[in-house]
Amino acid sequence: MKKIYRDNGAVGALLDEYERALNELQALIVTVANDQLVRIVDPHTDDPDCRSIQTILTHVVRAGYGYAIAIRKNEGEELAYMERKTQNTIAAYQEDLQRMFAYNEQLFADYPNLQLEEKDADKKIKVSWGQIYDVEQLMEHAIVHILRHRRQIERFLLRMN
Repeated sequence: MKKIYRDNGAVGALLDEYERALNELQALIVTVANDQLVRIVDPHTDDPDCRSIQTILTHVVRAGYGYAIAIRKNEGEELAYMERKTQNTIAAYQEDLQRMFAYNEQLFADYPNLQLEEKDADKKIKVSWGQIYDVEQLMEHAIVHILRHRRQIERFLLRMN
């Protein structure tokens, strides 16, 4: 299949790479059986989002919405962050990941002149874990977040086999 690239500069590049990272994650998780989805692989972690493939995917979906919501809030919208929504099938997570990406795409449709780079620290976005980003940095973080958790799921699958 021929790759279609978005033709809108830096925003297009960010969305293309975000979509690529999600496609790689989705290609991996389609191989996960439902019993593997819910299996606790790391019972000793202090991070409840990293105990199973299920908890990782729940976290990835919620975080993906969270980045876009943080940007929207920075633009003046009054929004609440979404609650965790645990699914019991890979198919449900596939749908959630698609909806989450569409929500991120819609952000840039709603704000076509959104400034990606911001030098003024007072105009940057302070996220819930205390880090400060401009829009471009936050979207780059979103992409790498997917990559890191895809790798984590790959390692969980190796431990299960």
